[in-house]
Amino acid sequence: MHAFSHPSVKVMAAATLALLGAAVAASCLASAQGAALVGDACAPSPSSGCGAGLRCASCSPLPGTGPTVCSRTTPVDPKAHLGTGLPFNRYTWLTTHNSFAVVGTATRTGTPIIAPPNQEDTVTAQLKNGVRGLMLDAYDFQNDVWLCHSFSGKCYNFAAYAAACRCGLDQQPAVDVLKETRAFLEANPSEVITIFVEDYASPGAVGRVLGRSGLSKYLFPVAKMPKEGGDWPLLKDMIAQNHRLLVFTSNKGKEASDGMAYQWDYVLETQYGNDGLVGGWCPKRAESRPMDSPKQSLLLMNFFSTNPSQIWACGNNSAPLVAKLKACFHASASRWPNFIAVDFYTRSKGGGAPLATDVANGHLQCGCDNIAHCKAGSAFGSCAMLSPSPSPSPSPSASPKLPPPPSPSPAAAAPPALSSS
Repeated sequence: MHAFSHPSVKVMAAATLALLGAAVAASCLASAQGAALVGDACAPSPSSGCGAGLRCASCSPLPGTGPTVCSRTTPVDPKAHLGTGLPFNRYTWLTTHNSFAVVGTATRTGTPIIAPPNQEDTVTAQLKNGVRGLMLDAYDFQNDVWLCHSFSGKCYNFAAYAAACRCGLDQQPAVDVLKETRAFLEANPSEVITIFVEDYASPGAVGRVLGRSGLSKYLFPVAKMPKEGGDWPLLKDMIAQNHRLLVFTSNKGKEASDGMAYQWDYVLETQYGNDGLVGGWCPKRAESRPMDSPKQSLLLMNFFSTNPSQIWACGNNSAPLVAKLKACFHASASRWPNFIAVDFYTRSKGGGAPLATDVANGHLQCGCDNIAHCKAGSAFGSCAMLSPSPSPSPSPSASPKLPPPPSPSPAAAAPPALSSS
């Protein structure tokens, strides 16, 4: 068989074309202002020449090593581009895996943290850069709820990154994820944030922490969440009603004890870790319903290695991430993800995770290959630039018969797994 006739290669080729076309569209403003474009060589300095929403960096985590290029840190804000008049499940949001596990976090227990980090900046910085989904692992630890890496299902001093919320006036922790989230919601009254809790805490513990942090007033009520795969409320109505925080738990019993929604009733999720990086297919996470289930109207796509690495993330967050969007579209009954979860979200060789978010938003909101191509007030499928895809994208209501997925083949860096989660 000729190499280019394999479906996975066609997907990658289409994704690469979309990547290039979208990078051009996203760089138009920077070009007009004379700034360096996505992928252009740059000098890592305050005057690097990269445009707004870009940073000058290399794929190497070691300062001063490797070629540096302008890479994106921030997706297009879909609210500002096309408004808030669509159901919540017609938007895609950049999401950080283990949002709390930040490079350089100081120990809070006196024992040095040796568990690997997954992100490079604080939750406050993540939110300012357009991240709207946070993935947190919650454990009972030291008579509180801590955000922690798990070793054999337990939190240890060397893996404990932060107490979820020590909110007393006499306690000022260096990192407090929920307080940072509350501060962002208070300062930005039109923003909506989603938190996914991998929940190992005792019943009621996370709910109490949400209350102490001041976030309860923003919670979207579980009783108002759509059942059987129905559309969510319009984004503008969620904002108007101040239901601007969605919290999903991995523990079914927590709906009653903590007021959090059981994730698998509302969200489909792809396989995480090395198995989720395999090119050309899109397996589900074990706990999730099948990817083509019609009874969940939100979809979370994971794309990160089992063992976090800035170098691997830099490559994975580039063309392979966009290619995975296409594979998951086929696997999930012609749907695009609402959440794209990655490690080291600012690292890529150009457009990165922000570009993948723009691609999914374009397909969800206007039927175009990138939200930058969408024209406000125009019919679905009316694009400012011609689609580079080899075949037209169906509308959200269409469900064409699709060919079976190709046999899986490695398409991204997937190093051997360690025992930590």
